[in-house]
Amino acid sequence: MKEGDDVFLKKFGDLIVSIFYTIVSVAMLILASMLPKSKVMAIGPDFMPTVIGILTLVLSVILLIQTIAKLRKGEEVTGEKDNSDYKRVVASLVLATIYVNILMPVGFIISTLLYLVLQITVLAPDDKRTKKDLIKYAIITVVFTLVVYFLFRYGFKIILPQGILKF
Repeated sequence: MKEGDDVFLKKFGDLIVSIFYTIVSVAMLILASMLPKSKVMAIGPDFMPTVIGILTLVLSVILLIQTIAKLRKGEEVTGEKDNSDYKRVVASLVLATIYVNILMPVGFIISTLLYLVLQITVLAPDDKRTKKDLIKYAIITVVFTLVVYFLFRYGFKIILPQGILKF
């Protein structure tokens, strides 16, 4: 990457990303509205894509507004120091890929428990990886996974992959 490209990305990177995700979220909302509606219950196959599309749209518009405001003031949109942590990004992508691939055969509960504990550990600051912190992450993961499982299973009547746990 040339020096000029680096300066351009530092100045306009957030603007480009916010516009991209605004377009993606609008497309997701349009495509979600084209999905068939459920005849059995109020929540159909369009529910989650619509929720994700709305959240993504709101966040990308907030980023767009903040970035435009900073550019108008002439402020630096991003700092001079590059604090990117590529190892954590790659580890997160690898974990997400593994999670998606083991979800069906292993099941939602086990794969989500493993994924969340590992993902939280990868993303936690280095000083927040003590034994006490890892126990706290494990408790949060168990509670979150079970709440989501029971919410989908009994609240939304959506059966998540059982995998090796047959109950």
